[in-house]
Amino acid sequence: MSADPVQSTLALIHRVWWMPPNGALHGAAIDRLMWWNLMALSALFLIAHIFLFAAMIRRKADARESSTSWLKQELIPLAALTLVYAWMAVSAQRLWASIRYQGPAPQALQVEVTGMQFQWYFRYPGADAVFGGTRPELINAPAGNPLGLDHSDPHSADDVVSSTLILPAGREVDLDLRSIDVIHGFFIPGMRLKQNAVPGMEMHIHFTPSVVGDYPILCSQVCGLGHARMQAHLRVVSDSEYQSWLAAHQPSHPSGDTR
Repeated sequence: MSADPVQSTLALIHRVWWMPPNGALHGAAIDRLMWWNLMALSALFLIAHIFLFAAMIRRKADARESSTSWLKQELIPLAALTLVYAWMAVSAQRLWASIRYQGPAPQALQVEVTGMQFQWYFRYPGADAVFGGTRPELINAPAGNPLGLDHSDPHSADDVVSSTLILPAGREVDLDLRSIDVIHGFFIPGMRLKQNAVPGMEMHIHFTPSVVGDYPILCSQVCGLGHARMQAHLRVVSDSEYQSWLAAHQPSHPSGDTR
């Protein structure tokens, strides 16, 4: 049986013209806000052009226009427009505050994200739940130490470094964003997540991935000639699969694992 052409068309429009499928717990609220904002702006765009068209075709108004006519034609629409924009600003600020101003739970999974020209690296603290020290002079990607892990620090022994971000579904994650060279924009469209990584600063962002799958990770800041190839992948898996992956990637030699 052939698929319904109407449903197929709507699915195609949703996939091509709308945002990618949401995979984060907070994403539904962001999508809902963006949808209502888009509808409000579309309605205002249409109404504004209706007023412009009406002004072009109506007869020349009487020079002695009454105050009531001025109230209807200018003051009331302006007040309505102000209320709409105020609602949009307040609702966006409340959503931003609920996502960003409240810190992660103490049991949130800790992952360090490091951006460098032109690669993302992700570090997990291992069984001791403590990140080992790093030293800039030890950075040597060809030798398997892209982050400069200091292996004289015992906490570095079980740190896992990966070029793919692996996260368990349903568990909150606290990302510690850093940059080694220039400003990079850590952007996961499928998680409705974006935050700059700034040299010399640690930027934290937390979220809960909720849908198992693969999601592209991009750089939203033009960071140099290789900016276009600065991409990575997020894999959201079950908790058991995540634990198996973490155990399999425990470093067995001093240089760590960068697979």
